[in-house]
Amino acid sequence: MSAQDFRYWHYDLGSGWQVFAGKSSWDNEQLSLHFARPDDHWFHAGNHAGSHVILRAPSPEVQPDQALLLRAAAIAAWHSKGRHEGLCKVDYVPARLVSKIKGSPLGTVSIGKPRRLKVRPALPEE
Repeated sequence: MSAQDFRYWHYDLGSGWQVFAGKSSWDNEQLSLHFARPDDHWFHAGNHAGSHVILRAPSPEVQPDQALLLRAAAIAAWHSKGRHEGLCKVDYVPARLVSKIKGSPLGTVSIGKPRRLKVRPALPEE
C-alpha cells in the first residue's frame, strides 16, 4: 500500500526517523494494518479515541532510543481525546503485533503485549 491511498499527518524527527498519524478510523486501519512495516513501532493513547501512530526507523536494524519513543508517544497523545490532559498514557508495540479483530468496528485493532509511557501531549518543534 502506498502512502497516497489514505490520509495521515507526517512528522520528520530527524536522522531518518519519521512519524505517521492517521486522520480517521479508516486511515488508522490502513496505516496500522497495511502501511506499517513489521519493524515499525505502533502507538495509541490508552483509554482514549485517537490516531494510530507509526514510528519508522531510517533502516530496519535501527531501534529507537527512549527519547524517540517519548516523542512518538507525545504525538499519539496529541492526536487523541486525551490531548488536554496533563499526562496521557500511551501504549506501544512493534507493528508486527497489531492485528484486526474479525468483525470489529473500523479502526479497531488488537495489540499484543503493549508497553506504556506517560507523556505530555505535544507535536515536534518545527
